[in-house]
Amino acid sequence: MRSSSFFHRRTAFARLGPALVAFALFATPLASQTTGAVSRVANDPDVQGAVRLFSAWLEGQIAYRGLPGIAVGVVADQELVWSAGFGFADVKEKVPMTPATKFRMASHSKLFTATAIMQLREQGKLRLDDPVSKYLPWFTVKPAGDDDGPITIEQLLTHSSGLPREAGDHWSSNNFPTADEVKQLIADRQAPFPPATRWKYSNLAYTIAGMVVEAVSGQSWASYLQANIFGPLGMTASSVDQPVPGLTVGYGRRMPDGTRAVIPFIDARGMGAATGLTSNVEDMAKFVSAQFRKGPRGGTRILSTGSLREMHRVRSLENNWTTGTGIGFGVNRYRDKVYVGHGGGYLGNTTNTSIQLDSKVGVIVLTNTNDSDPGTIARQLMNTVGEAVAKATAAKPVVVAWDPSWARFAGLYRGAWGDQQVVALKDRLVLITPNGANVENPTTLEPLGGGRFKLVSPSGGGAVGEIVRFVEEGGRVVRMYVGDGYTNRVQD
Repeated sequence: MRSSSFFHRRTAFARLGPALVAFALFATPLASQTTGAVSRVANDPDVQGAVRLFSAWLEGQIAYRGLPGIAVGVVADQELVWSAGFGFADVKEKVPMTPATKFRMASHSKLFTATAIMQLREQGKLRLDDPVSKYLPWFTVKPAGDDDGPITIEQLLTHSSGLPREAGDHWSSNNFPTADEVKQLIADRQAPFPPATRWKYSNLAYTIAGMVVEAVSGQSWASYLQANIFGPLGMTASSVDQPVPGLTVGYGRRMPDGTRAVIPFIDARGMGAATGLTSNVEDMAKFVSAQFRKGPRGGTRILSTGSLREMHRVRSLENNWTTGTGIGFGVNRYRDKVYVGHGGGYLGNTTNTSIQLDSKVGVIVLTNTNDSDPGTIARQLMNTVGEAVAKATAAKPVVVAWDPSWARFAGLYRGAWGDQQVVALKDRLVLITPNGANVENPTTLEPLGGGRFKLVSPSGGGAVGEIVRFVEEGGRVVRMYVGDGYTNRVQD
């Protein structure tokens, strides 16, 4: 990647014993994006103001909570619009945090495992509804019930397999099992729930999914990622379970006396597909941008448009219906917007990536401790800089000017299934059911020109998105078509 323009350069100080330094802010194209477009978004006054606001808040978080370091990035479609490091990658040696600092990404690994499965499916090498045992004959976990049926690949990827969460005491002992040890323990494991019963997060399920990738591709999980994801996207700083140069020092939670333990490198071993990824803000920005690309798989399009849509769509819901999982991606709704992404927690590192698909904006937050709450930081980053970037990059809608003569379409329309009424408001037409329970959220007729309208509605039960048109005879409106159906005008 080349740096196309400076966005903002500043030095800020907070306190974690010694002073902390906030670093390095660039706008960087991630694909064939013009320098002018990058500069326009990066230099937008609202974006710059949002950066100052978020930075002031984050510096306060570091100072008052005693956090070691945080790296952040904001992506707009194919650009890394803003990236920054706050605090230290190594507190003792005063190594500053930067967007290039590498982190253990933990459960972000699942996004890459799911991507690998979808790539293999696009090649016709597996199906999502295939039983796992088709590729891993040793996968003979004890079912929760006698008639549960086989666990499928899709159920592994959507946390609906019913499998136990872990493969041992590795989060307590820091001793992760090897692939052979995982295989040995499967026969003695019993699923707490039948498959497709409820959402149940499982690192074991993604460990198994990684083994499916290896069995089908003939490559190790790490080698497959390098050849099919890291390489095509130019993710040169990413790796799997290696104590690579540039890796941040990890710190434990803050203890009552203010100290934090220094965490050594811990190998995820056989569970790499669930939690073994290493990356940084700059590389993760490339992965985020890949989610916005359209077209068939090839080059930097690591998956087709259709496969990406499948991954981003909710497949299983948490029991309280507040969050869910697509294929790999977590999905949640906040302030009437849907976000996809993932968090990660490894001893010494916690991370979060959140993507708003409609606005093509993503945020990345990487931290080198376990009590930083990167999900909350990511939400604040999205609500400030992310929202400003979305506003700056939003396409201006093509608006068909209101024609006062369209008021003639207002009136009552009747059909065998009920009545509909078109009402003229100020410079717009809406459609209501006159005997309905309320009129708080009427359906809108969005003008397209040429006497045609599009049906716009918050719900999808009707002909939402389809064409509305009116038939006139002898100077009178006599019929309204909504999609393929019609109702006749009740004449005065």
